[in-house]
Amino acid sequence: MKNLRVFGSCLLFALFACFLGWQKVIAVGASSALVLISLFVLFVFGVSLPKPRGQKNAWKIYVPLLFLAGLSLPILLNLTGLLPKVWISNLTLALIYVLLGLGLNIVVGMAGLLDLGFVGFYAVGAYLLALGAQYFDFGFWTALLLVPIVAGTCGALLGFPVLRMHGDYLAIVTLGFGEIIRLVLTNWADVTGGPNGAAAPSPTFFGMEFARRSSNGNTPFHEFFGLSYSGDYKFLFIYVVLFIVVAITLRFFNRLRYMPLGRSWEALREDEIACRSLGINHVTIKLSAFTIGAIAGGIAGVFFATYQGFINPTSFNFFESVLILSIVVLGGMGSMLGVVIAALALTLLPELLRDLADYRILMFGVLMILMMIWRPHGLIRAKRPAFVGGKHD
Repeated sequence: MKNLRVFGSCLLFALFACFLGWQKVIAVGASSALVLISLFVLFVFGVSLPKPRGQKNAWKIYVPLLFLAGLSLPILLNLTGLLPKVWISNLTLALIYVLLGLGLNIVVGMAGLLDLGFVGFYAVGAYLLALGAQYFDFGFWTALLLVPIVAGTCGALLGFPVLRMHGDYLAIVTLGFGEIIRLVLTNWADVTGGPNGAAAPSPTFFGMEFARRSSNGNTPFHEFFGLSYSGDYKFLFIYVVLFIVVAITLRFFNRLRYMPLGRSWEALREDEIACRSLGINHVTIKLSAFTIGAIAGGIAGVFFATYQGFINPTSFNFFESVLILSIVVLGGMGSMLGVVIAALALTLLPELLRDLADYRILMFGVLMILMMIWRPHGLIRAKRPAFVGGKHD
């Protein structure tokens, strides 16, 4: 019954978005973006559902179909002019924040470790691509393969000094970590470019660039496929690759939740003393949470850098950490679906309400107050997975 309600709600939302676009109440591009969001939320809901063994589950069919729709629909809508470049960029930025929210949800939502410096891992991923391209001739794909190692190592290095810290003390140390990275990026101008920032390379498709003329002597993407040049191809490609990465991350994190590691995170969050008394190694559990969360943040940084084409330290300030933490709190601590919905709402609502841009921060503060009053556990309260007789409840 719950599955039908969610399916029906998302379908009605998509039809309502189409109606608003048809009646010119909102832009057609915004209407198309809302339809894609409703499909993505359905996909996340299907991925996050427990998979009962030995029982028929229609979502085993729906999830692959929704995944294919998420890959193909943006391309088709763009080719027909219904999804312009600006909304492809908005959706890409929204998925980047989804990835950041999922990473911090591991640390804060599941393990209960208050991290106010998560933006530091975001910066590590972005500068790995930019500085790697500048000094070591790294490309997008090389940085994407290396960032789990680099960002994960940074997460483990942060985890070691804070193993015995809790609550406010942990928050202060992690806040200092994020500020140290930002200040190093700002003041080490000879290497990082300082406040002037650094350029980041665009992605390539089997060596083909998305520029009008290729700089490496290879045939550009549009010429190889016999298409007229369009700057949209680059952003479509980034969106498609990012969508695949987010889908894999969703599946991976959901599986972790049902594994012993995920249960250990939740035990640590509820009561560390009881957790240790049960023989769980709290050192390994904390380090694993910081490491896995940092990997997600670093990957998001690589996509942000290639999407922007240019980065500087101002993109990784304390407000970004607050925004990412707000996504986790508003969505629901430990709730994967709630975090995704909150990330999409907090990144796309300002674009839909551009006429009220001067009041954006005020509206954000009011939203936080109202949520803490009426929904203190977030949009969707996380439910602890249970097993009865070898089947999920």
